[in-house]
Amino acid sequence: MRPPELVATAWTSAGDTSPMRTPATSPVPISERVAAIADAGYSGLGLIADDLAAIRTSIGFSALRDLIDDHGLTHIEIELIERWWIPRAEAGHSYGVRDLLFEAADALAPTFIKIGSALGPPTQSPEALVEPLRELVTQAVEHGTRIALETMPFSIISTVPMGAELVASCGHPAVGLLVDAWHVFRTDTSLDGLRAALTPGMVFGVELDDAAAAVVGSLFEDTVDHRLLCGEGTFDLDGLIAVLRDVEFDGPWGVEILSETFRALPVHDALASAAKSTLAVLSRDIQASG
Repeated sequence: MRPPELVATAWTSAGDTSPMRTPATSPVPISERVAAIADAGYSGLGLIADDLAAIRTSIGFSALRDLIDDHGLTHIEIELIERWWIPRAEAGHSYGVRDLLFEAADALAPTFIKIGSALGPPTQSPEALVEPLRELVTQAVEHGTRIALETMPFSIISTVPMGAELVASCGHPAVGLLVDAWHVFRTDTSLDGLRAALTPGMVFGVELDDAAAAVVGSLFEDTVDHRLLCGEGTFDLDGLIAVLRDVEFDGPWGVEILSETFRALPVHDALASAAKSTLAVLSRDIQASG
């Protein structure tokens, strides 16, 4: 088993910002941010659309690619496309973000583009999403990348099993799942249920994090303001990692920490603490497997 590699997903390196803000652009200069990620030992990074929009009008995507390469980072992921089933001509479409991320993908060659769905109760017509998803994936392949669907308990694609069924129905090798520990455990998805839903190769990315037993505020408030470092909460991360390895996921492992206290830290310190705590959990898995 190879040593674990970590990815500083978008919010982990963003500093004092959050999904609650519009725009949610990181206040940390991109050169400082990339250097801090590399210095903390990560092998890759994630960036949200607001960051990419700011970078496009400043240094540009080609210069960003050079910056990432110069710091030895090898994994890139970009996000987040929502409401991808709404046609460009209709209200509520997200083609502005789609076009931006595809333009970025042409220069950055990300491992995948992360997509979500939309806020609301679980859809009663998941079959209506299959063809729009297949179309989106086909477009992603044209831009040299793949699509990773992240399920969220407050969205219309609410659980990993539900997302897995949609991905399987799409039947395209370039679409898979992004599995976030918070979204697994906050939907009370059992590890047995998770294992039954996933097939080898279906998981494109993973985000590790932790949380207290009780939800603080709404589910959305809890996920953006109250996550804990890995190993500091109640999630069965050891069990989750074992399931993911069973379905042939072997990293790199994303780290996604969002909290009021975490984002107030200097970015170098935040990244270092997130890496140290996550590696401690992954090391337990390696020792158990050995």
